[in-house]
Amino acid sequence: MGKTTHFGYQKVTEEEKADKVAGVFHSVAGNYDLMNDVMSVGMHRLWKAFTVSQAAVRPGFKVLDIAGGTGDLAGAFAKQAGSAGQVWLTDINESMLHTGRNKLLNMGLVVPILLCDAEKLPFPDNYFDRVTVAFGLRNMTHKEVALAEMQRVLKPGGKLLVLEFSRVWKPLQNLYDTYSFSVLPWLGKHIAKDADSYRYLAESIRMHPDQETLQRMMQVAGLECVRYFNLSAGVAALHTGIKL
Repeated sequence: MGKTTHFGYQKVTEEEKADKVAGVFHSVAGNYDLMNDVMSVGMHRLWKAFTVSQAAVRPGFKVLDIAGGTGDLAGAFAKQAGSAGQVWLTDINESMLHTGRNKLLNMGLVVPILLCDAEKLPFPDNYFDRVTVAFGLRNMTHKEVALAEMQRVLKPGGKLLVLEFSRVWKPLQNLYDTYSFSVLPWLGKHIAKDADSYRYLAESIRMHPDQETLQRMMQVAGLECVRYFNLSAGVAALHTGIKL
């Protein structure tokens, strides 16, 4: 029996979690952008735009987008980094990566893509000016290992940006729970034909470290000047840290 971890509220082996998370994203890849728009009422676009503004990518920058999914961040960064820069779109899920690649190609953007595990990044030390991960960290089994890898591949002076669902403002908690556990699975069933994956989404958010805990984890990983911004009353949060 292997080591156990959480898949939403279930306790599973680490191997089972990897397979289950893969199954979720193989299932939702085709409807991922549509569901993001519907379930966040378009707010995810504003959260990502804020992340892009905080990244402040300049021409010539090297940028790594981890768990980049359908390529929203990678596309924005590619335009900013320009032909002198280098923006990598990576994901552990082949279906998501193919969806992201096709979307970027349709936008006239050609970026290097790579199927890889965030806990074992195949890049040299001190290589990237920026590393980003949006709505992917909570699905990783060993978050502390992934954060350490992100810190490793950053150049001194480089910035890590982690955009993730987080702890909502307490007065809104009951309303948010009702939406998460009743409305989200219903939307998943009727739009993506997959209620279970969106039930997992709601559970995985509750199991993810809160704002202060993630801030400490980034500090332990070796990042400095770590701070966070609550977005939409804490529905999401952007954490940033610098490698000195």
